[in-house]
Amino acid sequence: MTIQIDPTWREQLHSEFEKPYFKELVSFVKKQYATNTIYPPPKLIFNAFNCTPFNRVKVVIIGQDPYHGKGQAHGLSFSVQEGTTIPPSLQNIYKEITSDLERPSPTSGDLSYWAEQGVLLLNATLTVQAKSPGSHQGKGWEEFTDKAIEILSNKRRHVVFLLWGAYAQKKKSLINPDNGHLILTSPHPSPFSANKGFFGSKHFSKTNKFLTDHDFMEIDW
Repeated sequence: MTIQIDPTWREQLHSEFEKPYFKELVSFVKKQYATNTIYPPPKLIFNAFNCTPFNRVKVVIIGQDPYHGKGQAHGLSFSVQEGTTIPPSLQNIYKEITSDLERPSPTSGDLSYWAEQGVLLLNATLTVQAKSPGSHQGKGWEEFTDKAIEILSNKRRHVVFLLWGAYAQKKKSLINPDNGHLILTSPHPSPFSANKGFFGSKHFSKTNKFLTDHDFMEIDW
């Protein structure tokens, strides 16, 4: 597995690549791609980092696993490849955007345009076996992505962290409280929990207000 990662992130995370856990992770992932159907495609494993360089991150949205269906995952949390049916959680995200910002709902599930504006769409686990959610959890990816969050929160200021659901909210302990970050939490946007507080949270307008208050361009959601 070649580590195809943006140079700004490589500079921040280079020491992780030499640690035993990461070498074991690479060995595991290589074997998985050789023997099973794994998502996303290998060249897109680090897509979140490549679409959103370290020094351009303004917002972080944390997911858990890549989608495990054919043609869906492309290395960005909650996002699916162009032409793919929009998953239920993303449909609910779009509903909240429509309500919060009073704009039409997007017709594509590809969130690359968010990433290019500075939204780091980071899954805690970067690979998954087809039709087997959670299959690559506990193999080392979480240690790697936790380190990315920790470094980002320590070395950058005024980043917005959107923590949707209990899993993402556990990452709150990684975020430096002294660097002026905005942490917004809510239930997960899945159909099972969106009505319990994700709808009406207004995270998108709150994010944009915080960004403009700190002299950043707002996100075109």
